Parts: sequence; structure tokens; C-alpha cells
Amino acid sequence: QVQLVESGGGLVQAGGSLRLSCAASGRTISSAAMSWFRQAPGKEREFVAAISWSGVNTRYADSVKGRFTISRDNAKTTVYLQMDSLKPEDTAVYYCAVKYTTRYLPVNDWDYWGPGTQVTVSS
Repeated sequence: QVQLVESGGGLVQAGGSLRLSCAASGRTISSAAMSWFRQAPGKEREFVAAISWSGVNTRYADSVKGRFTISRDNAKTTVYLQMDSLKPEDTAVYYCAVKYTTRYLPVNDWDYWGPGTQVTVSS
């Protein structure tokens, strides 16, 4: 079973940048799609970005398109989320998730989740 651990969260001013990392252990992620979700206080968890096993295909929520970039390094078993031009509404706990498939880029059916990392954007 794979374990996922997110890091890189913190407090940043609006307009600033952060890079989140999601490190996988226990099982390779080279044949898995990966994603980032977030959950703000009092709100449901929402999709942020996803990347296919090869890194060729990506998908973003409309709210982050042009500001966030998802990438992966299979050799380091790590997935990244570069977040630029951050806004206060990006404040949330950010989670990474994995789906062991090479056939499609999942929407909602993710197999394993990390515990999350807090991102706070001040105005």
C-alpha cells in the first residue's frame, strides 16, 4: 500500500507563491495518476489538479487555471503543485491522491490520500 505525505504548505501573502510536494512511499507511483484536492473550512473538498501517469495529460479546476501547475518526478516518487498568484480564497488544506491506472485521468475515484498540508493566504 502506498503512503502519501504532503509538505510545503504555510502562510503567504496574496500574490505570493508556494510549491507543494507529495512524496510517495511503500509503492511506486510511476504507473499511477496523481491529483491535488483542497478543503477550505466549512466547505467540501474540491478538485484542484490532476496529472496522468506519464505526465503528458493534466487537468485543472477553472479557479486555478493559469496560476497553478502540477508536475511529477517519477524517479523521486514525488508530485508537485506550483501555486503562483495566490489569493485568499486559495486558503485550504491541500491533499494529494493517487489512482493506479494508466488508462485514463480520473475525476473522482482516487484510491489513496495523504493527510494534507495547510495553505493560508493573507490579504
